[in-house]
Amino acid sequence: MAEDYKKGLGLLESMSIIIGRIIGSGIFRTPGPIMALTLSPMLFGLSWIIGGIMTILAAISYAELVAMIPKSGGPYQYLKMAYPPVWAFLRGWAMFFVSETGAIAAVSIVFAEYLKSLLMQLFQYELPPFFTVASALAIIWIHTFINFAGVSFSGKIQNIISFLKYIALFSISMLCFTSSQGTVDNYFKIVEQPGSTWQSILALGAAMRYTFFAFSGWEGATYVAEEVKNPGKNLPLSLFAGIGAVFLLYATVNAAYLYQLPPAEMALSKHVATSALIKASGTAGAIFISAVVMLSTFGNVGTQVLVKARSWQAMARDKMFFQWLAPTDPSTRTPNRSLLIQAFWASLLLLFASLAENTYETIIDFFSATSTIFNIMTFAALIILRKKYPDMERPYKSWLYPWSSIFIILFYLAYLGITLYTAPLESLAGLALTGTGLIYYYGFIKNKLEPA
Repeated sequence: MAEDYKKGLGLLESMSIIIGRIIGSGIFRTPGPIMALTLSPMLFGLSWIIGGIMTILAAISYAELVAMIPKSGGPYQYLKMAYPPVWAFLRGWAMFFVSETGAIAAVSIVFAEYLKSLLMQLFQYELPPFFTVASALAIIWIHTFINFAGVSFSGKIQNIISFLKYIALFSISMLCFTSSQGTVDNYFKIVEQPGSTWQSILALGAAMRYTFFAFSGWEGATYVAEEVKNPGKNLPLSLFAGIGAVFLLYATVNAAYLYQLPPAEMALSKHVATSALIKASGTAGAIFISAVVMLSTFGNVGTQVLVKARSWQAMARDKMFFQWLAPTDPSTRTPNRSLLIQAFWASLLLLFASLAENTYETIIDFFSATSTIFNIMTFAALIILRKKYPDMERPYKSWLYPWSSIFIILFYLAYLGITLYTAPLESLAGLALTGTGLIYYYGFIKNKLEPA
């Protein structure tokens, strides 16, 4: 029930959650692969501009949905109202068992890698191999226990971290732009001559996987909707303000990277931020960027832990997931059981991943098609719910409806086609894994949902 949660988040906390969810490892890691695919500063910049604009258009649809249905769980709630229950369940299944908990593990590893790098630079001491995994596990559980203290405390932590992350990224830009090592000539160089128009479109579409990943998490505040004060007003405002602030920051940071690094050098770098700062400031730059990435990923794990646990609790409350996750803590009114199982599963994925050598790009490719399908269904849910519940109160109405919704759906359909074409095996593997949820749904869930 809605009263199980405490409304401890205001506009600032909601905006901080969105900024904290978006700014994680992507802006430090994806520019290299994007340049390697686009091969020119023009297409590189275009991929970021399109990614930002489409994210804002997507938020226009989400703003109406979350204001109309201010329930924790985010897109799960909108899918549940618009479609048969199996679709909402499948989204939750895929998010819990692989992509969302996997993202927590992945960003935790990035934090641990940079912590290890920073300590080695400062103390010139070779740390043992298990240090990375142990540190990543510690971050997951530290944030889990922080969330036990209540949403108000967690929200204040996110205010501080999101502000520091924003300032830190802005500082990186200033260091790059004021360094004598950079040049505007890099903006006009290309890695190689582009091929046909179709090849350029495919390259841009493939690059969008990494751009969208860098912008992912923008819907974070919708997962904690029941804990936001005046959600009909604050949630739409936080979406637009948070995404807009990150969009401007990303444009500045990418321009700063390119000012320092020629496109050919950027295309070969897996850690563009580190490469740019070392070139701009030497060893001091390397130490600074390690600290910034640690701060960014630390905050990102915190927001992921905070918002995602609400989805599992919301599903369990609706008898769509493991029932023992449904209760909230009587004193803090936080979903502690969901927090615990989330941390446990993310830890297992982390330990499993530590045994294999998986690349950052493969992880993104693996889930892009599946996530895109559920995004399209969520955008379409706005149209369906307008027809299904025409008299339902809508504190915010989608701008330029229905054209904004139609445009975003058509764009994502084209993007899905390019994703399936350019990453077929990874996409099909992700879809097959999602499909395993049907076994659990029809074996254990469906009969519970049907009236006696």
